[in-house]
Amino acid sequence: MSARVRRSALTRTLRLVGPDLRPHLLMVAGGTLALMSEVVFRVLEPWPMKIVVDSVLSSLGTSTGYAPASVLGLVACGAGLVGIVFMRALCNYLATVSFALAGSRTAVALRARAFRHVAGLSQQFHARNRSADTVQRLVSDIARMQDVAVTAGLPLAANVLTLLVMVVVMFVLDPLLALVVVAAVIVFLVTSSGSSKRITTASRRTRKSEGQLANTAQEALATIKVVQAYGLEELILDRFIGANRDSLRTGVRSLRLAARLERSTDVLVGVATALVMVGGGLRVLQGAMTPGDLVLFTTYLRTTMKPLRDMAKYTGRIARATASGERVADLMAVVPDIISPVSPLPLGRVRGHIDFNGVVTRYDGNEVLHGISLTVAPGEHVALVGPSGSGKSTLVSLVVRALDPVAGEVRLDGLPLPALDLGELRASVSVLHQDAVLLTGTIRDNIRMGRPDATDEEVEAAARRAGAHDFIVSLPGGYATPVGERGDTLSGGQRQRVAIARALLRDTPVVILDEATTGLDPAARTLVLDAVDRLARGRTTLIVTHDADVAVRADRVVWIEDGRIVLDDSPERLLAHSRIFRSWTGASPVPEAPAVGGGRRGHL
Repeated sequence: MSARVRRSALTRTLRLVGPDLRPHLLMVAGGTLALMSEVVFRVLEPWPMKIVVDSVLSSLGTSTGYAPASVLGLVACGAGLVGIVFMRALCNYLATVSFALAGSRTAVALRARAFRHVAGLSQQFHARNRSADTVQRLVSDIARMQDVAVTAGLPLAANVLTLLVMVVVMFVLDPLLALVVVAAVIVFLVTSSGSSKRITTASRRTRKSEGQLANTAQEALATIKVVQAYGLEELILDRFIGANRDSLRTGVRSLRLAARLERSTDVLVGVATALVMVGGGLRVLQGAMTPGDLVLFTTYLRTTMKPLRDMAKYTGRIARATASGERVADLMAVVPDIISPVSPLPLGRVRGHIDFNGVVTRYDGNEVLHGISLTVAPGEHVALVGPSGSGKSTLVSLVVRALDPVAGEVRLDGLPLPALDLGELRASVSVLHQDAVLLTGTIRDNIRMGRPDATDEEVEAAARRAGAHDFIVSLPGGYATPVGERGDTLSGGQRQRVAIARALLRDTPVVILDEATTGLDPAARTLVLDAVDRLARGRTTLIVTHDADVAVRADRVVWIEDGRIVLDDSPERLLAHSRIFRSWTGASPVPEAPAVGGGRRGHL
């Protein structure tokens, strides 16, 4: 990877956290001031020892330029050292706390911003991307960025500042010996630059393989019923072990590169220390330095060499954090294709008049709907039927802008959907899917999600209308009974009735039911159908179904095949059509009934 690409990755990471860090700049400035103060006290820390050494040698008859030692002077030096160390520790504490608070708050804000961004991405994005890898970017990668900013970024900044100050002071003490330190720093910068590039590349591969590992585990656990039913435990285990080994291999490479950089820096520091020790001893013998100067220089050398060691360690950690930051930046760079307009049209009171005007949709380059036009009057119940994959669910998903058509338009009460506020539009529609998903929490919590400010009495009233009250109160905890992940502790019919209660509480003028009765046993299906009737009463309702019993309850039935409307008529006329009836039920049609309610026949 080129230096330009590496700088670009770091720049992207810094730009990513910039908006969330900006509110905490005052705290960062305070931490920076404390950090600079700590460096000052680091520089002062060796001076009491130098004064003591030179004063004692002066008492022994060696000319050092200092007055002979006295008890008061020695005590003063000791007290001065304690004071300097205390102030250095205090400044370090203040800097650490300031940066830790700023880093934590920035990470919390970034994670919330990233989650809001991901939640607003289209269903096509979520269908193409593995959820476990996305979760890892939101949780693990941002946590790594936060951790490194505090545990590596802060010490690295302190060490760089300390290194610069120490080199200046050492040039003042002895320019010749200071050149040794400068040479060591230059060698370190050259070697660490190449290593950092390789570590960043290896870390990027590591994070990718860890994402794949998380995807494998998540997929296995999400489909555990199928895995166990088909005896696929060993197959899934082999996949997990393979992903685990890939993660291990890439992780070890990243750690090996970082360890190599740290150990090579140790050797470099050892060579520099030996040169200064020998050269300093010769300078003292020549009278160019006092013994105290040598002690001071050697102390500064240790203080200077420690940043080099730490910089080697932190360089690897920051390179790994940059890889994490780049993954989060990639996620944030995905442009939402469905957003609210800057100046949305007011929706007002929704009547529920829906118009599909020549809509064409595509998914992954394949055209799904081919110019469909359909009008649904306020309060009308329309069943959408037809073969699987014909585009029924795609059509109803246009109503909540789960996707937008590539041609044509959809209107609600005469207003084009893209001109409406997305939140206001979706607040006007209730959607029930085949798999009624409940969220972690109690049954009451799940029903109240329809309207968060609803009272307990309103929640129970909605449950009664949905036919869910009786089974809920029979549970050990009643409405306070917790549901498992996705509501799997309840049966399919129970989950669906809780979802219907949630929709009833939401009380929207438009209702969409997408295969809401599929997979239910006859008893549960009857209960759910009764609840659906109560939910649909007085509301514009679109029902996607393969169930003839559901379709005949509608005012109109629209047969969709290959992305086109083949027939739009009354349920009785549809059931009388021979080819469609056979393809739907596999039976012979009933005699054709007369048209009911002005139904419209399409062309086959």
